[in-house]
Amino acid sequence: MHEISESFIKNLFNLEGKVAIVTGGAGALGESICEGLAAYGADIVVTGRTIKTLDEAVAKIQKYGRKAVAIPCDVSKEADVIKLVEAVKAQFGKIDILFTVAGIAKRFPAEDFPVEDFDQVMDINVRGTFLCCKHVGRVMKEQKHGKIITISSVRGFAGHPGGYAAYGPSKAAVDLLTKQLATEWAKYSITVNAIAPTIFWTPLTQQVLEDEKLKKVFLDRIPLGRAATPQDMVGASVYMASAASDFITGQILYVDGGCTAG
Repeated sequence: MHEISESFIKNLFNLEGKVAIVTGGAGALGESICEGLAAYGADIVVTGRTIKTLDEAVAKIQKYGRKAVAIPCDVSKEADVIKLVEAVKAQFGKIDILFTVAGIAKRFPAEDFPVEDFDQVMDINVRGTFLCCKHVGRVMKEQKHGKIITISSVRGFAGHPGGYAAYGPSKAAVDLLTKQLATEWAKYSITVNAIAPTIFWTPLTQQVLEDEKLKKVFLDRIPLGRAATPQDMVGASVYMASAASDFITGQILYVDGGCTAG
């Protein structure tokens, strides 16, 4: 039997010396993840398509005394992702953690869903997640370690009458991609897990959550009776990025107020 030392327990969530990439790091969810990782000691590479918003995210991370770098990247373009990974390797020499937060949601009735909008959701949510995992995974394979955390959604688990004919299937694809990569890369000591929130307060969902009729449709499905906040994602993110989750891979962690319970 292995004895558990006090230092082991106290360092379960310690991320000092770790380098993390957070795609979509300038959004509400991405920023909260970045701050959580930085608070526990990680250095952060923030990516997104707009450098101005990335700079704002960097300033928040630096409050924790950690190194933060902004690198523009369109995750749906493989050339961009390759450049991102090469830049991080050149500056830090390694990549310990990847969070694939970049994603979009477009809502239309299925019978009226514009094909170009459907394709865009798939390009960013599925292709973008795959490309980041693919190229960061190569680095982690060489290192013989790494933690990849994809961002899924309860919409990948069950349908919803809110016009999710693209978003829901895209997140279901992320779920299975997560499990697939977990089985392929376990032999390299790479864990791959997903965090799947329910609807939460961000500028992107404000229009839905401020419409009382629409809001009721969502909240009636959440036993805890409220939408999530970005802060609700911090604990799960730190857990999945840290040694506390070393024996967990291929799992979908629902941060959903009980939404998927019944």
